[in-house]
Amino acid sequence: MDDALRDFVKGLPKAELHLHLEGSLEPELMFALAQRNAVAIPYETVDAVRAAYDFSNLQDFLDIYYAGADVLRDERDFYDLTMAYLKRMAQENVQHVEVFFDPQTHTDRGIAFEAVADGILAALDDGERDFGITSGLILCFLRHLSEEAAFDVLAMADPYLDRILGVGLDSSELGHPPSKFARIFKEAGARGLKRVAHAGEEGPAPYIHEALDILHVDRIDHGNRCLDDPELVARLARSGMTLTLCPLSNLKLCVIDDMAHHPLKSMMESGLHVMVNSDDPAYFGGYLTDNYLAVAQALNLSRDDLAVLAKNSFRGSFLDGTAKARHMAAIDDYVAAYPG
Repeated sequence: MDDALRDFVKGLPKAELHLHLEGSLEPELMFALAQRNAVAIPYETVDAVRAAYDFSNLQDFLDIYYAGADVLRDERDFYDLTMAYLKRMAQENVQHVEVFFDPQTHTDRGIAFEAVADGILAALDDGERDFGITSGLILCFLRHLSEEAAFDVLAMADPYLDRILGVGLDSSELGHPPSKFARIFKEAGARGLKRVAHAGEEGPAPYIHEALDILHVDRIDHGNRCLDDPELVARLARSGMTLTLCPLSNLKLCVIDDMAHHPLKSMMESGLHVMVNSDDPAYFGGYLTDNYLAVAQALNLSRDDLAVLAKNSFRGSFLDGTAKARHMAAIDDYVAAYPG
């Protein structure tokens, strides 16, 4: 590893827009929460958990992801989970995060929505106070469940909508197109919520079209498969739509077979507004800096390329224009002052 490159990326002001809080549950915290809550887990050691992180596809990952989430039981657990993530981000000079949570993963096993939301929101507030990290919270609907179930969770969230930035769509993509959730996304938009959706990770390019034309999303999560459709690429480039790429996730889930084959650089060259994220870092072997470094080394990205990705992370955020401009100016200052 090039220490100079790592230092440059670690200090680069960055935002993260594609992070599942439940996917930041490190094995050490999983064991601690299992003990605290007297929850049995099917692993005897931290090393046994890490050995299980050998996935061949998205569903293999989701199976262990949902099993791990079972240790999260009360407000304190969700606070500790979120705060552990924010502490890591503070060490990587991450200035702003817009994070996902999956309430149905918890409410379907009897955990109160309030326990989930109160714990996460308290940690986000403390993260801004303690580390200066601003944040937004995005409620994701699980696409393998019904749209009716999504309406149920939106009703649970109603008292919190002034603290929730937007809604998203995640979980098993294949066989669950965005159009399945047309009505709930229309309702979310009517309530003033931002809309994002996972599309074009394992699913085909038409899923991205559906996210744009039926769900009317403000941002595409993943979106790799847009390259299968040149007209879609041109459309995304013209609109300036942000795509939240997750390199180590793509490698771990076998969306790509080698980081050297990741489409990020060709997407940048096609004029697409892409940026880098860690997705589910506890499971995929790296947080935000690790993802930047993975593509920088494999795709021979320059410092200027990395600065563009960092600027895109703020440009694609739901911050106001003044805040975006301030963060992008800070990136310019950082690059100009960096030695060499």
